[in-house]
Amino acid sequence: MANTRIKPDYIFSASWEVCNKVGGIYTVLSTQARTLQQKSGATLVYIGPDIWQNRENALFIEDRTLYPDWIRALKESESISVRMGRWNIPGKPLVMLVDFAACYDNRNGIYARAWDLYKVDSLHAYGDYDEASMFSFAAALAVRSFYNYAIGPDFKVVYHAHEWMTGLGALMIKHFIPQIATVFTTHATSIGRSICGNGKQLYRYFDGYHGDQMAQELNMESKHSIEKQTAHNVDCFTTVSDITGRECTQLLEMTPHVITKNGFENGFVPSAGIFEARRAEARRSILKVANTVFGTKWGDDTQIIGIGGRNEFHNKGIDLFLDSLCNLRDSGKADGHHVLALINVPAWVREPRKDLLDALGRNGGTKSLNSPFITHWLHNMAEDSIVSALVCNGWGNEWSDNVKVLFVPCYLDGNDGIFNKTYYDLLIGQDLAIFPSYYEPWGYTPLESAAFHVPTVTSDLAGFGLWVNSETGHDADLADGVAVVHRDDDNWKEASDRIRDIIARWLEMDDAQRDAVRGAAAGVASKALWKNFIGSYLDAYDMALKTASAKMLQ
Repeated sequence: MANTRIKPDYIFSASWEVCNKVGGIYTVLSTQARTLQQKSGATLVYIGPDIWQNRENALFIEDRTLYPDWIRALKESESISVRMGRWNIPGKPLVMLVDFAACYDNRNGIYARAWDLYKVDSLHAYGDYDEASMFSFAAALAVRSFYNYAIGPDFKVVYHAHEWMTGLGALMIKHFIPQIATVFTTHATSIGRSICGNGKQLYRYFDGYHGDQMAQELNMESKHSIEKQTAHNVDCFTTVSDITGRECTQLLEMTPHVITKNGFENGFVPSAGIFEARRAEARRSILKVANTVFGTKWGDDTQIIGIGGRNEFHNKGIDLFLDSLCNLRDSGKADGHHVLALINVPAWVREPRKDLLDALGRNGGTKSLNSPFITHWLHNMAEDSIVSALVCNGWGNEWSDNVKVLFVPCYLDGNDGIFNKTYYDLLIGQDLAIFPSYYEPWGYTPLESAAFHVPTVTSDLAGFGLWVNSETGHDADLADGVAVVHRDDDNWKEASDRIRDIIARWLEMDDAQRDAVRGAAAGVASKALWKNFIGSYLDAYDMALKTASAKMLQ
């Protein structure tokens, strides 16, 4: 197909996470930009919400020389302010940050138009629906204006909307300027995520779920409606994995045209010359903080195991991770070893622990701190699901315990007050990473870990896990660098035992065996680089351009 593809001249890629680091979609877009620019040959413009006004945003480099006349014209005609510049990521792509505040005054009219044109139900909106929709609509107005001002009909243009939060803009582009080809990617269906987040069994009853019915039951009607109508009406609908594609068919009643798997950019991984130094520094930082919290003096022979990502206790498998650690601790399979389990998951942080900071300043102490399992105080310590699980399962981290757990509940952006390092700066120091997700459309955290040469456990309910199995041709195991644990709604104990045994096997390996597994992990990640996956995006753009062109001729 590559030889017959039509390539766009311009790609507008809209997301709430452009220059706004929130979750996995940020990683998708920020790591793909350079490769997408190179492979498509298009002028690539990312569109994000201008929610950092009057605050420093290191991710955005404003350039007031870019289209100043158009920016003034847009402000005069639509009352919408835009800032143009560069996204401070590899490739430094163009970025358009849109101030959508003016759209609120016409919110009801916008929703009425969406209903009249596409039967989008906004009557049941709540929470972030209004904010996302006003941004999405404003982005569409900005692109329409820019198209008329600076591009015109002689160029092939694609508008790519990511997630339900930008669906309204894609539909409005289709209405305002149908010659612009529209692509919509759902990175997870709102209903699928909500079913799992509400403790319902998605997989046992999968074929019996109806998206519209579940949306009503779970009070998700408006988000589901915009997602479903966008999927049905754009020129090309995509999702990120086969497992989510099946979910779209069942819950959105629309099978994706293309699967656009998520890749990674290896420029984030330190080069061979400095890799080991970075790893050693990460381990020193982790062990210094952990020993200070625990009142111990564990050395570099400590095996550091971690989980990270979004704070979804069940969906992300944090519950199973903790259960497998209890299993390891109570089985005696870790006897003779020191195992430090890190939970790098953001929670409602109040402040860094002052007693921990004081003790770190004294280079540790001879006894553990109070609450010896957490680095930052939370606003809701008594209600936090992770803290509650640690307490209920007896994680007192006694001096004699050879398996200990440390909860790092902050967003690791380099300014957390304790480590003052980024997530990647600490990830490189881990020995194993475990992400036994129950609901995971793709799975960036295991891919990132493998890229940093950290052997990784994921599940076959994650798109990445299924992809690894397809690459290896079998149920992947630790020797493959990424082990894929089978999960369903009925095999909790078997999954916990499997993770326990994987950790135990790692503990018994010698240095040469561990180095081989680390190399295998990096090998898996190398197959998932964007240069190997970006072709599916070009396929989607080709299909969208051909579909839009055919509709214009009707």
